[in-house]
Amino acid sequence: MRAEAFRGHHEAVTREPRAQHRTRETGRPPGDRVEVSSRWLVLVVMCVGYFLVLLDVTVVNVALPQIGSGLGAGVSGLQWVVDGYALALASLLLAGGTAGDLRGHKRIVLSGLVVFGVASLGCGLAPSTGVLIGARVVQGVGAAMLLPGTLAIITHAFPGKGEQARAIGIWAGVGAVALPAGPLLGGALVDGIGWRAVFFVNVPIVLLAAVVAARVVRESTGDRTRRLDRPGVLLGGLCLAAVTVVFIQAGHAGLDRTVGAAVIAALALLAGFLAVEHVRTDPMLPLELFRRARFSAANAVAGVMNLGTLGLLFLFTLYLQTVQHRSALAAGVAVLPLFLPLSVLAPVAGRLTARFGPRLPMATGLLIAAAGVALLARLQPQSEYPTLLAAMLPWGIGLGLLTPAVVAAAIGAVEPERAGLLTAGLFLAATLTTLALIPAGPRP
Repeated sequence: MRAEAFRGHHEAVTREPRAQHRTRETGRPPGDRVEVSSRWLVLVVMCVGYFLVLLDVTVVNVALPQIGSGLGAGVSGLQWVVDGYALALASLLLAGGTAGDLRGHKRIVLSGLVVFGVASLGCGLAPSTGVLIGARVVQGVGAAMLLPGTLAIITHAFPGKGEQARAIGIWAGVGAVALPAGPLLGGALVDGIGWRAVFFVNVPIVLLAAVVAARVVRESTGDRTRRLDRPGVLLGGLCLAAVTVVFIQAGHAGLDRTVGAAVIAALALLAGFLAVEHVRTDPMLPLELFRRARFSAANAVAGVMNLGTLGLLFLFTLYLQTVQHRSALAAGVAVLPLFLPLSVLAPVAGRLTARFGPRLPMATGLLIAAAGVALLARLQPQSEYPTLLAAMLPWGIGLGLLTPAVVAAAIGAVEPERAGLLTAGLFLAATLTTLALIPAGPRP
């Protein structure tokens, strides 16, 4: 009996360190693994959510003339149909990511899907401009809850560095087609069915995604030792709202008094936010993260990528529509060669990142994308499509190599329990850049 007891105790002791070792490697409790088939289903569902959030940033633009005529909306009202969504999304991204880190990403993502779907239905049924703007704001709230958790859930479902990099590559490739798909899909829906279809199309997709996510996504444990940093959430949200107003107003009217007042408010709120985060025991945004070279470098590269790519994308589509007089649908088709390499190469870049690390794909992608962007300077009002193609292909190839490597580098620089906050931060530069340029697009 004593010998058997000793052997049982010895086996338990030898198993325990191995289990602990696995936990340290993956950042997740032993046994908290999703089966292979379920994990890929998780990836698909999270990509769908990510795609819808980005799609709704641009899909509404092509429907604005029909919305204006259908609801009798003026230019100011139509601008807020676009900006109400973006304002809520940008202001609440950090709060949504933090809530997922603390309360569990599955819970927050499912809640975001429900809010996004109900708001999309409200947009499609809106009887007036005011109701449509209100529903768009609620839609932005749902997007802010949903977006940060998509990448966080993927990183938990794919804990190994290699498979995680490949999954991030696929996620980045799927997201890459959302922005050009906006004018493409929006134009087709508006021409074929009407402007309300732009919003109604979200409802069945969100419903299916929520049902599947509820079954296959495993809840992250969250960090129960931390408390929600309410002052940080409030000051951070207000600061981002002020910054968003700066971008929106500058896009509408240039540098006027409203922009100046918003800049002063944003700076004051930022100072208050940094002061609060410096003294909080459990800050929403730990300032010491920025002392990590890998974290700061990855976010700096992401910022450059977003500012350059999204800024040029909207100016390029504006050039195609207003200078070359293409329809929104034709412009969407024309830019597909820019995003096809990104969609195809992103999974490949994920595998390269898994094998060689993020530095080589990041550097190579930046150089190739820069070569393509430089060729854009040659464009003239009557430039032929082969000239456009010669710039778009290297631009897209570079982004295809760069995007998964940047995300993987940033994810690897923080603890798994901060994945939601990190994702929100990565999207902030992209969202704010989009805000600055969307209002400059064609208006009715």
